[in-house]
Amino acid sequence: MTTTTVRSSHLTVADLCAELGIARSTFYDWRAAHKAPRCIKLPNGGIRIRRVDLERWLDEHKDDW
Repeated sequence: MTTTTVRSSHLTVADLCAELGIARSTFYDWRAAHKAPRCIKLPNGGIRIRRVDLERWLDEHKDDW
């Protein structure tokens, strides 16, 4: 298996933005407004998003019409 075929259990901000098709600034706007998926702040200042938290967040934001 290559790393491109494996879905990581933790996403970087760049990974998340690419997957959702949003600008990095949009993610940080959502984060500031407490509307982003739950994040993990690393000791070096980096941010990671657990895939399970992203999936849960997406489910919570479904438009069921």
